[in-house]
Amino acid sequence: MVVHIPRNWRIRQQRYRLVGERCERCGNALFPPRDTCPHCAESAQTSYMLSGRGQVYSYSVMYDGPQGYEAYLPYTVALIKLEEGPMVTAQLTDVHPDEVHIGMPVEMVTRKLTEEGPEGQIVYGYKFRPRLRAN
Repeated sequence: MVVHIPRNWRIRQQRYRLVGERCERCGNALFPPRDTCPHCAESAQTSYMLSGRGQVYSYSVMYDGPQGYEAYLPYTVALIKLEEGPMVTAQLTDVHPDEVHIGMPVEMVTRKLTEEGPEGQIVYGYKFRPRLRAN
């Protein structure tokens, strides 16, 4: 939908590069960026690019996905604990659901998420795949 184009533009830093924030007071990494640190309630934050590396904390296999995601079925949605601490929910890619396990090292990649509107606007964003090499 055309309505989503401005929203996609506003969150492009988060969606393509995992840009979060680091709290200047307590040092915790935050993702997505927030007005207030949930750990110490400090308001001023500094932009911070997360490494994109983490581990599968939990996951679920989707056999009946929402509209726009039918082409990926079955696919795995995982809760990823990033090396810097924040957790993100993301689709796993480049891995069969039977190969996924808790603690699996993963890394962020940019992939097609869906198509929107009658023109078929392609929306890209982050997904995670098994880590290709230990960094």
